[in-house]
Amino acid sequence: MPLRNHTFATAREDAQRASLRSHALWAFIAKPDETSPPKEVATVATPFGRFPGIVPLYRFLSGIPGYSPAFNRVQSRTVPCLIAVFLFAVLGAFADDRPNILWITIEDWSPDLSCYGTKGIQTPHVDKLASEGIRYQWAFTTSPVCSTSRSAMMTGFHQNYIGANQHREHNKAPLPYGIKPVPHLFREAGYHTSLLSWKTDCNFTPNTRSELFEGGAWKERKPGQPFFARVTFGGTHRSWNRDPERPIDPNDVELPPYYPDTPFVRRDWANGLEQMQLVDREVGEILKRLDDEGLRDNTIVFFIGDHGRCHIRGKQFLYDGGIRIPMIMRWPGKVEPGQVSENLVMSIDICQTILEAAGIEPSVPLHGRSLFSDEVKNRKYVFAARDKMDETHDAMRAIRSKDHKLILNLMPERPWCQYNRYKEGAYPVLAEMNILNLQGKLTPEQAAFMAPSKPDIELFDLQKDPANDPAYAEVKAELLAELEKWRKEVIHDKGVTKDFRAEGIFPETNPVSVLDDWAEANVANYDFNLYGWPAWYPTRNLEEWEKARKTWEPWVFRSPTEKMARPNVVHTKKMKKKAKKH
Repeated sequence: MPLRNHTFATAREDAQRASLRSHALWAFIAKPDETSPPKEVATVATPFGRFPGIVPLYRFLSGIPGYSPAFNRVQSRTVPCLIAVFLFAVLGAFADDRPNILWITIEDWSPDLSCYGTKGIQTPHVDKLASEGIRYQWAFTTSPVCSTSRSAMMTGFHQNYIGANQHREHNKAPLPYGIKPVPHLFREAGYHTSLLSWKTDCNFTPNTRSELFEGGAWKERKPGQPFFARVTFGGTHRSWNRDPERPIDPNDVELPPYYPDTPFVRRDWANGLEQMQLVDREVGEILKRLDDEGLRDNTIVFFIGDHGRCHIRGKQFLYDGGIRIPMIMRWPGKVEPGQVSENLVMSIDICQTILEAAGIEPSVPLHGRSLFSDEVKNRKYVFAARDKMDETHDAMRAIRSKDHKLILNLMPERPWCQYNRYKEGAYPVLAEMNILNLQGKLTPEQAAFMAPSKPDIELFDLQKDPANDPAYAEVKAELLAELEKWRKEVIHDKGVTKDFRAEGIFPETNPVSVLDDWAEANVANYDFNLYGWPAWYPTRNLEEWEKARKTWEPWVFRSPTEKMARPNVVHTKKMKKKAKKH
């Protein structure tokens, strides 16, 4: 990506200043028996390399007659004063000008923004941000659901590698291999860390807001201290509010062909776009704060979604609708504005990028790569994984290039639309599609996702979706080999256990008309935390799905100004937790 001409020189100057400050501080506080600075003070990491050759301040001071690191400061009255005066001058001249970091996340959203060409929606604030920096056309998360994707983004590692791959993990463990959460790395480097919203949602410990971040606002930092701040805007997570300021006509939206084109589906899709318009204004407000507080020019801003859109074939699945996200970066004075990158990038690349920008080198190399690196520029594939979703057990792995995508289904015996309480209670279109499927009214492309089982492998030509022609045999073999290599060498994939598959645990067939009712009635009889929910399909009969759709209809078609609570079509009691079996 093009950088402004002075970027490299500026970065080197910043590194030299940081190194000088570090050595100055060491020299001032060194004990009499310390003759060399600690190793971590000796060099400074930058996006453009480390600078071990910068002359440390203690060597400079050692040239002053009468000064040595072992000099007894108590006995001296002249040299320490000179040193102190010198240090105050140095530290005042070289204030900490490392960049601030603001990482904005919206929930459950694909690149459905006007700057990405989505029809019907207007997102002027995000569009403006994109015009001031770089918009990534092909950005992906490592997982299609919040807690696993956020676990990866909080560390810079694929979630399976750190044991954080099960969504709603009930037995969270500390991070392995000496890995630290990214906020901790920033704090140790002298940054103030803050979370401006409430959600962390990580499948490891530490995982609470107070354990991961110092505070809740960048204004809490010390004078001159740089900050690392994260904020999540959750409006795009279902339920979705209407936008009375700019309602969207459902006739103006464009539906993917794998969804039925009905008034019900169009209105629900338009409602989601309206909610994004509301979130866009929230994004505008926080960006305005940077301007108003004079922080804009020295703050790197990232804007992303935590995974793909919350629609039936999006969130929870490894299709592009589940893992492709918007990603925008603004870095005033460093990155040329108005760029569009065609590189394959991943959400965890942000972690490495901002650490390098701050001159921080983690002790354990991250899986993510700097967005400025040749590795990203020449990247051939991105990878993703899906495992447990609440108590819905399934497992998939995916590899994607610019031209092809392969999904490996590790549990092909299970349907895509097996029971998931969250989805049945939040996705109105799930009722619509089940009704049309049971009535035989879906197109073959739409009905495929409603099948009772999955193929072992799904291969797509991203220009001619899908790719079942024998001519793709060579492509398939290459993608499978690369995916297997990634599973073994990068994430140390544990695959699927016998308990996770839950063979022989539940009755063979669904004994009731609504699986949700059976699950609620049998909480005490089965360990759903261990075995998951049964995979009986369909999860409701036609009559029950029609009842659900009727319940949804007033809410989906409510007016932009009408206030209405989201209807309840599932049991909402939280599942009782059982001790994990060994």
